[in-house]
Amino acid sequence: TKFDSTLIKGETVTLTGEQALLYVRQRQNLADSTNITRMKRQEQYITALYQKLNDRIANDEEFAVEASLQMSDYIVSDRSVTQLQTLAEKFSGYEFMGIKDIDGESKKGKEFMEFYPVKEKVHNLIVDQFYEPVEAGSGR
Repeated sequence: TKFDSTLIKGETVTLTGEQALLYVRQRQNLADSTNITRMKRQEQYITALYQKLNDRIANDEEFAVEASLQMSDYIVSDRSVTQLQTLAEKFSGYEFMGIKDIDGESKKGKEFMEFYPVKEKVHNLIVDQFYEPVEAGSGR
């Protein structure tokens, strides 16, 4: 509400355009101006965006094509409209597993907040996300 009086605490709103940018970017001059708070807002926005996109793709066969055409002036792709529509259909079948956090410590640097992740946690996240366990005796 400090930066946009139309946003009222406790009310549900659909953020678009400049309001969305303000919500996910702003951190200076707030009661809690840490990057962690801003990242939580970004996570909240991305989660809601995913849900809305998934609903639209699942319920409107033309949505992916129409959205691609509307964004065509702003994106570069070597994919055809048909290929983009196929990707959108696959997207609707994926399960959103949320955004992963890494434990660590935030410290005030000379100019900026700095984040120092726990190295073991980074390693574990990489292994969990990008590797599949090999079953004993599988020959792999």
